[in-house]
Amino acid sequence: MAAGPAPPLLLGAHAPRNGSRLSLAAAAGAFCDVELIIAAMTDIIRETGVRCRNWGRWGADDERGTLNYITPEDIVRAAGLVKRGAVFSLAIPFDAKGPQINQPRRFNPIHRMMITGPDCTTGAIKFPGGVGFSDDMVIMPLQCGTQWDALSHCFEDGKMYNGRDANEVSSRGAKHNGIDKVARGIVARGVLLDMPRVKGVPWLEPGYAITANDLEIAIATERVEVGAGDALLVRTGHMTLCKERGGWGDYAGGDAPGLSFHTADWVHAHEIAAVATDTWGMEVRPNEIPESFQPLHQVFIPNMGLTIGEIFFLDELAEDCGRDGVYEFFFVAPPLPITGAVGSPINPLAIK
Repeated sequence: MAAGPAPPLLLGAHAPRNGSRLSLAAAAGAFCDVELIIAAMTDIIRETGVRCRNWGRWGADDERGTLNYITPEDIVRAAGLVKRGAVFSLAIPFDAKGPQINQPRRFNPIHRMMITGPDCTTGAIKFPGGVGFSDDMVIMPLQCGTQWDALSHCFEDGKMYNGRDANEVSSRGAKHNGIDKVARGIVARGVLLDMPRVKGVPWLEPGYAITANDLEIAIATERVEVGAGDALLVRTGHMTLCKERGGWGDYAGGDAPGLSFHTADWVHAHEIAAVATDTWGMEVRPNEIPESFQPLHQVFIPNMGLTIGEIFFLDELAEDCGRDGVYEFFFVAPPLPITGAVGSPINPLAIK
């Protein structure tokens, strides 16, 4: 039996302006134009972005995006989830042993002392009355460890969230959509979806794309709900894999499990406030859309206005949730209010 025609793809910015629709197969046969085929694929990103776009939803001046889904009433209810007083840090250590290995711009934190104990005990630095102090400093990219992406972190076609010009992010920082604009923090009901536990494996293999159906199965298996204003944490087990292998390896920038590009509509429909994973880049790598780079970021950040978290340590929390069967918790993860920053290191807390 002959195969049916390929599904039509709308060719956007790179296509003829006559409004015609052209399948990928037809484009290949009629034009033999690789660039046109790639344009057809990448326009899926643009079309999805427009479909999930929240520009103007909370006003023309909004710089908080989907965090607006979190209401004061939501926070009060989330605080009521604390039953045992058990606190879980979801951050990796900020030190020289972090995952940024052979990266072109990001490196692991460099911690240096400015005043030490011997400075005081030897008299090299003197304070009156025998008192002494110590001081230190850290040099680090703001997104080298557990972190939030600001809404100024990713652009699409020269625009960032709410239609702002990407040129507003200059050498002086972000004029709009900086991480400081969410300095009131991210305080919400958190939900953990432990994908390896649901699937009965120690970790998801690199390159596994978590689908909307996978998310629904995890929700049903854990008997938890996910809805408006929630912070959704998705564990892939990628850090567990690195531990098993004895090192970070290509964790930063290499192949990894993660959310499928095609979960964008699901996340948008559920009005989720923030999404975070235990991987370097949140979405599956290699990316699913040919000739693209982090296509789900392009939908989530500049179009949807979604706050994205990466490099979250979720293993201990997952173990506890597996023991008591409770996958919801009070989630507190404020960024550092660094003026004009496009991201922030954080120490997110899950409290049960």
